[in-house]
Amino acid sequence: MSQHHPRPESVPATVTVFASPTSWIESDAVAQCHQVAALDGMVHVAGMPDLHPGKGAPIGAAMTSTVLYPFLVGSDIGCGIAVFPLRLKRVVPEKLAARFPDLDRALDPERDADDPAWAVVAGDIPAGHVEGLGTVGRGNHFVELARVGTVFEPEHARRLGLTEGDVVLVVHSGSRGLGERILRAHTEVHGAGPTPDPAGYLAMHDAAVRWGSLNRRLLAARVAHALGAEPTEPVVDQCHNLVEVRDGGYLHRKGAAPGDGRDVLVAGTRGTPSYLVAAHAGPDANHSVAHGAGRKMSRADALRRGRAKHTVEELRRTPVGSLVVCGDRQLLFEEAPTAYKRIEQVIADLVDHGLATPVVTTVPLVTYKTPEPGTAGRRDRRDHRRGRGRS
Repeated sequence: MSQHHPRPESVPATVTVFASPTSWIESDAVAQCHQVAALDGMVHVAGMPDLHPGKGAPIGAAMTSTVLYPFLVGSDIGCGIAVFPLRLKRVVPEKLAARFPDLDRALDPERDADDPAWAVVAGDIPAGHVEGLGTVGRGNHFVELARVGTVFEPEHARRLGLTEGDVVLVVHSGSRGLGERILRAHTEVHGAGPTPDPAGYLAMHDAAVRWGSLNRRLLAARVAHALGAEPTEPVVDQCHNLVEVRDGGYLHRKGAAPGDGRDVLVAGTRGTPSYLVAAHAGPDANHSVAHGAGRKMSRADALRRGRAKHTVEELRRTPVGSLVVCGDRQLLFEEAPTAYKRIEQVIADLVDHGLATPVVTTVPLVTYKTPEPGTAGRRDRRDHRRGRGRS
């Protein structure tokens, strides 16, 4: 990361990490917060309890500045998590896991024109970006069938239409190459420096945020139809990689969800519950809350340790009894529940610092990462024989 030091007359930016002394926060992540605080124009850096090191900037941080730094948002502009209620007659995880569509196979507006998932698209596709539509992506992205577990705030849950035992789809995905293209166009000229054209960057950024939200709806619709259910509107949809113009400055969030009166799904792991919270974070936390459990191990460490401790079969069935659909064995190890911090500690830190109130938990039934080799391809060919796609 190129270092932009503050001007001598400027007041150094403040750094606050919202975590308890017993929480797992790597010193490298805190060091990155201080590196960001030293950039020109920075005002305040708030680290969330899921804080961990990223490429050049911390993940799990909200950063305010008088200038706009695209690299503080990163390449997956528009990444977020949405929750969709789902009405299913019978919930048998083994049977439902086998019915998930191939979410690595993009929806093509021409070839797949008859796909019923398109019904959720109203108007034009943002930025005209048709590559990767309806795909989930790699890394920590997922589509999860879950049931509502513990209800902490019955009245709030009722307002969202959620009760214990309800089934929901949790979708975590971003802008599938669009955000990367936007960041690369900036870094090739300006590196890690600020944008000289905030309005131009924001116009492209806003399109990527809209694209990510639309894609989460498409993913949910594809899965709903495949499972024999009707698509629904999301009860929660919050982006956690974005920049917001606020109070005359720029609030960058990288792996931090908007926490100013919004409902946010803070993702656990595929082997633990997630927590839907009512967020009420103030200016000290840059109006933000955590977006998930946060990585505890690098991908390389998770792969090395996981292979020494677990078989692939063990990782396909989680501690909560749910199933993992993942045809990429390496990803299965990299994303093992043990690679992440304890979600209960992250939530406890948010509560202790007055940033959020838990509403309900969602407990995984089926977590989809990538298609199993062969199965999805056969299903797609079957669909095409029925005339689902047209050129």
